[in-house]
Amino acid sequence: MSLFLEKAEDGSFALTNTGELAIVVIIALLLIAIGFIGNKKKKFSAKRLAFCAASLAIAFILSNIRLWRMPWGGSVTLCSMFFVTLIGSWYGTGTGIMAGFVFGCMNFLQGGGTYILDPLQACLDYILAYTALGLSGLFCNKKHGVEIGYIVGVAVRGLLNALGGYIYWMDYMPENFPESLAVVYPILYNFAYIIPEMVITLIVIQIPAVKKALSRIRETALSSN
Repeated sequence: MSLFLEKAEDGSFALTNTGELAIVVIIALLLIAIGFIGNKKKKFSAKRLAFCAASLAIAFILSNIRLWRMPWGGSVTLCSMFFVTLIGSWYGTGTGIMAGFVFGCMNFLQGGGTYILDPLQACLDYILAYTALGLSGLFCNKKHGVEIGYIVGVAVRGLLNALGGYIYWMDYMPENFPESLAVVYPILYNFAYIIPEMVITLIVIQIPAVKKALSRIRETALSSN
């Protein structure tokens, strides 16, 4: 473990340079795998890879655009999770879950790897939570599947983050958090910023011009599949 993680005096861990490099390699390999998964001809699809990579890049950029910070922690970002769930709505659950896993690795590499309580905590907060966004693929062929898939993916992500909160973060509850609500702190902490982003996103994607653009992008993304 010391090859990938280094232990601090307070008992926490942080990624080593080797650990960061390993995650970069994992991201690269998974992106290549996305070019193959779900392809009926079992051939590499550069188009699928390009659409998934572009969507993940947009999601990552938007995840750093914070509309506002919540008083207990966490920030509402600009529709970032939608562009991960969009991959599942295009290509199905398998590709969606793999893309969510990649997005989790990207976020973990950006900041989560600097303070790790233990590997399971990192998995719950980053890898598993963001991978859940790929569950949007379960509804890819359903009416209103984009919206339903987005809601389900984001909700499951929030629940996994809340589970991690109950297991690891209860002792880190801010002093300004109401003591009477302490038992539901992880749920309120996570959904206090997830729900506003969800509402904003659902409103934005119902704008006629946006809806039309998403439909055209979907047609282009699937035109060779």
